[in-house]
Amino acid sequence: MKQPTLATARLSLRPFAVPDAPDVQRLAGAREVAATTLNIPHPYLDGVAEAWIGMHAAAWERGELATFAVTEPSLGLVGAIGLRIERAHRRAELGYWIAVPYWGRGYATEAAVAVIAFGFASLDLNRIYATHLTRNPASGRVMIKAGMRYEGCRRAHIIKWDQFEDLENYAVLRDEWRAATT
Repeated sequence: MKQPTLATARLSLRPFAVPDAPDVQRLAGAREVAATTLNIPHPYLDGVAEAWIGMHAAAWERGELATFAVTEPSLGLVGAIGLRIERAHRRAELGYWIAVPYWGRGYATEAAVAVIAFGFASLDLNRIYATHLTRNPASGRVMIKAGMRYEGCRRAHIIKWDQFEDLENYAVLRDEWRAATT
């Protein structure tokens, strides 16, 4: 089964394609984006975006990932969002980034709401969780607006650019999502 495209009021969330690679490299490669994410490199070297995009279809087929390009009709690519699926536990980790010029427009929240709904309604998940660096409270606000609850802080849990960082944890359960959307 091919990964679907999701539609929101303003956005289209579609699978990435190789022609998106230059935009991914430019937008995700901004230091401000890389600084607030766990796995985006900086500098973002040539070929990295193509390799990243190239693994999506197989990971979807294996049931491991659902990665979407966040696009706005008049702007094109504005970011990415996805679920890292753990089928054995019927859970997934939500992750996302939005390009700097598009911060503060609600795109991350709108995309997160759609992907969470997709995870529960189409992928039969029971739990969707996410984390953010403590120094990036805007990401926590996205999670709350998307219906997630704060679950705690993992102190000095990761190393980002040679510094220990705390991670704030959020999650939403299927029954909570269902109660909030009916």
